[in-house]
Amino acid sequence: MNAERLAAIPEFFQKNYLDSGKLPCMATLISRGGEVAHESYIGATEMGGSRPIGPETIFRIYSMTKPVTSLAIMMLFEEGKLRLEHPVSRYIPEYKNVKVWDGGTRDAPKLKDPDREMTILDLMTHTSGLTYGFLMQDDTDAIYRREKVGTPKQTLQEMARQMAGLPLAFSPGTEWRYSHSIDVLGAIVEVITGQELDAFFRERIFGPLQMNDTDFWVAEDKIDRLMACYQKDAQTGETTLADPAGAASRLYAKRPVQLNAGGGLASTVRDYHRFALMLLRGGTLDGARIISPKTWEFMRQNHLPGGQTMRGMGRSAFTEVMSEGVGFGLGGSVVTDIVETRQPGSDGTFSWGGLASTFFWIDPEEELIAVQATQLMPSSTYPMRMQLQQLVYAAIDW
Repeated sequence: MNAERLAAIPEFFQKNYLDSGKLPCMATLISRGGEVAHESYIGATEMGGSRPIGPETIFRIYSMTKPVTSLAIMMLFEEGKLRLEHPVSRYIPEYKNVKVWDGGTRDAPKLKDPDREMTILDLMTHTSGLTYGFLMQDDTDAIYRREKVGTPKQTLQEMARQMAGLPLAFSPGTEWRYSHSIDVLGAIVEVITGQELDAFFRERIFGPLQMNDTDFWVAEDKIDRLMACYQKDAQTGETTLADPAGAASRLYAKRPVQLNAGGGLASTVRDYHRFALMLLRGGTLDGARIISPKTWEFMRQNHLPGGQTMRGMGRSAFTEVMSEGVGFGLGGSVVTDIVETRQPGSDGTFSWGGLASTFFWIDPEEELIAVQATQLMPSSTYPMRMQLQQLVYAAIDW
């Protein structure tokens, strides 16, 4: 890696985002061949604040929780406790009778039977027919908003069962749509193991990987390390505080009722790099074996039916990554045609991001990992992810 070009990365984000007040900060960690090539922290824990971020800063990683939950499912798969073709109703019986939207209105929907039952694989690839209320796309997500799906007052099990009684946006396996699918997977982990999800994560993943600053909430002795989170209004352009830093946080200062398997974790850049490095090394890190290298190889294939891409298979306008030339594996996106992505990289690159503009990717061909973090919602506000990829690949010498 070219040291001069790597050093230009924080300079780019400082000039284009921090100096103009678009972002409070930017954290970046890049490794190649398992060795850290670049680590930088610029900006503060609050807009206009004086406390600098650093390796100890804790970020809300939102949907970067999804690869962790998907990994948990594959750990259970390796133990023979489930199959990907198993119907979801095998673990949550309410899913035996799900119906699909077939017209009408949100108050009087016309429903039909799905073409087949929803499977574990459908959940892992976001082809289940479930949706997200924030998509603002059609009547099915409007029903989620009306029924308050995902309210922090619900447990994970309550949310999973509630969605079984709401209309699917499409028959399982026929489309790609970003959704609460991974939350249902988290509920299934709890059903199979008899453990609450946070306990399973700590015992089986975070503990062995020494991810000591990652959890669904931030302990009292660490809470002052949680930075503030902001939100930009797309119509007014105004950036406002979404969740305060430290103990004033409304969502992370105590253990939540809902262990949000699709978007609830907080973590540090270094912790998440350990998670990604474990995957790059075939499921093991520092003597801790989490999964088999063949399972990781299987996870990073495109599992969308017929080798389709997210763009080709989805009507959804929202995704955490570019969807051209990109399929979906078990827990994250997978580049299937690097030319279609319109920027350098490698086929087979595995990645995902979070709502507050966190992002990671693993490029097995180049043995490259990058983790990026700030705290601004939504993640689509600025093209920071693509810009980071441009800058990182430009820094490869050989």
